[in-house]
Amino acid sequence: MYDRDIINPTNDKAHDNTELFKDISKGQIPDINSRLIFQNHIMCAQFLRDFIDIDILKDIQPEDIIDETDIYQAYLGIKFETDTVKRIKVKNLDFPLYIISLIEHKSDVDYNVAMQLLKYMVLIWDTYGKKQKDGQHGNPRNKDFKYPPIIPIVYYEGADRWTAGLHLQDRIFMSEIFRDYIPDYKYKLVNIHDYTNDKLLSYDDEMSVFMMLNKIQTAEDLNEFIHTNSKRISAIMNNTNEAILDIFLKVTWNLYMKLNVPPDEAQENLRNVRTEKMGYLFENMEKMDIQAERRNTAEARKELEEALNRNKQLEEENRKLKEMLAKA
Repeated sequence: MYDRDIINPTNDKAHDNTELFKDISKGQIPDINSRLIFQNHIMCAQFLRDFIDIDILKDIQPEDIIDETDIYQAYLGIKFETDTVKRIKVKNLDFPLYIISLIEHKSDVDYNVAMQLLKYMVLIWDTYGKKQKDGQHGNPRNKDFKYPPIIPIVYYEGADRWTAGLHLQDRIFMSEIFRDYIPDYKYKLVNIHDYTNDKLLSYDDEMSVFMMLNKIQTAEDLNEFIHTNSKRISAIMNNTNEAILDIFLKVTWNLYMKLNVPPDEAQENLRNVRTEKMGYLFENMEKMDIQAERRNTAEARKELEEALNRNKQLEEENRKLKEMLAKA
């Protein structure tokens, strides 16, 4: 399929993770959003092949992807940390294909994504037309001029059900009456919670492992991940390259911090992952159901408080009984 040793085109320096572990020891690893994952073109290619379900994307390779996010955000005069724009070189086609992805990792559904995607789409088409005209490759005013296709995608990690409409017209007042006069398109929704871990693992690549990690938001999610085929996950991640392993370490560190794993224990686990002892990660995750421990602790505290309250009530009843006996 592809060479796992290809380094991410946006970051072609080899990593030894020395600085990463210095930062980990200081607790300074920043929150990792999924844009970092999509910036890696190996995983971006895996995502397009596995989840978009368009035949011409089934053979997409990392070297076919060019990131143009900064260009279009600069044109718009805004910067969204979770938006990406990719230009895809499709084999045997003389025009590019554009992919816009909005990454929603919050539980709250953003109902304005259709309009946000439209801004990018109009800008990409307008810019393409101007470049073609300036380069004398065609004129948008000509009958035979065609604009490139754009695939808008929303990658959703939130636990709540996605309830926003998938069409732009869903956002327009009285769209049924004025349908013929309103532009429309449908965006592709990829909701990670629509996929079981077994289904994700069937794709047999790093992107699916990261999607499994992104699904972990509760103790139950963690337990499900632990009991997924850990040997298969280990085999995938043990054969990956340094750039992807670097992201994996950061994502796993943030997961540990979310679960309140003690930093020393988290560091030890990640060091073992770094030395390709991936199985160690799963063995020790069995002991890391921190949310369950929290529940147990909270229940024990509640029982103690109830016992103390009962004791106070008994003491108060004894005091009143003594007062009654003294008066008798």
